[in-house]
Amino acid sequence: MDYQGDRTLRKHGPRIAVIGGGHGLSNMLRGLKDYTENLSAIVTVADDGGGSGALRQDLGMPPPGDIRNCLVALANTEPLMKQLMDYRFQEGTLAGQSFGNLFLAALNGVSPSFDSAVRRMSEVLAVTGRVLPVTTADVQLEAEFENGASVVGESKICYCKKQEDCRITKVRLLPERPQALPEAVAAIAQADMIVLGPGSLYTSIIPNLLVEGIVDAIQRSPALKIYVCNVMTQEGETEGYTASDHIAAIFQHSAPGLFSLCLANASPIPADAVARYAGEGAEPLRCDTERCAALGVEVVSRPIAMVREGYVRHQPDLLARELIALHAGRSVRIAGARFSPRGGAYRVENRG
Repeated sequence: MDYQGDRTLRKHGPRIAVIGGGHGLSNMLRGLKDYTENLSAIVTVADDGGGSGALRQDLGMPPPGDIRNCLVALANTEPLMKQLMDYRFQEGTLAGQSFGNLFLAALNGVSPSFDSAVRRMSEVLAVTGRVLPVTTADVQLEAEFENGASVVGESKICYCKKQEDCRITKVRLLPERPQALPEAVAAIAQADMIVLGPGSLYTSIIPNLLVEGIVDAIQRSPALKIYVCNVMTQEGETEGYTASDHIAAIFQHSAPGLFSLCLANASPIPADAVARYAGEGAEPLRCDTERCAALGVEVVSRPIAMVREGYVRHQPDLLARELIALHAGRSVRIAGARFSPRGGAYRVENRG
């Protein structure tokens, strides 16, 4: 069944809440929007580097970068508009700044709140689904290391980790436990499937779980809960980590058993790409399934990766297809009905 050519299927597709940040989240959204219009992207606001950090410092607004990436990924506008949103100025005082960030900053200036500015930008870009900041609080991310050192600032964690040459043991938000955006909590409560990741473990995924109300909402939900594991370890954050190390860190910062399913990559990574990553201390993520099982998590391995411009990434279409297949094959409750696979598509079954 062709989801791209049948809006009715997408309109009645599963309600999916995805939680994370960075390029991994927006990449996944590009694939998922072809299967369902009922998407809610819940995005971290702990970034303080690059153009987002500059606007945050100058204007006192939450960082717009990850939000912008998700909005563009879900946009249904002319290609020129997407080009504009992604355009970065090359010189002058705006060098390195994204037009999309500035556009969102302007909307923030004429809107009563940041989340309403995001909502207005969603209307301009005619996005599929919703993009929600996990909180509108002004938060910073602090990391502690095995040797007792600590650093404040998401953009400083990578460099500090290299300098300290030891693992991150804990991250926290400052101020701690900020209140979640109510719409984000509601999106999780209403979801048929909740997806964590893919993305940077300590700077894109875990910060969302440190916001008051998010973990409780996930725990209360009867939805299918899936963690999408990264394809490669990350320089300056997770060198030497296995899949179970990622899962253990998430559980440590949230709650044991927050999810019971992990989707991992089974595609072979070309030797030249492996060698290039090795030069940075990164490598293909090893799925130690027995240790994952000991944590109560089943690993499902599928071919979902690709190499693009020298970087190993999740392939949006393949990733989305596998997530939708997992939802269909392990159907979870939907109020009054459920989705089940038939002939490669969904049918709605009323519960008697």
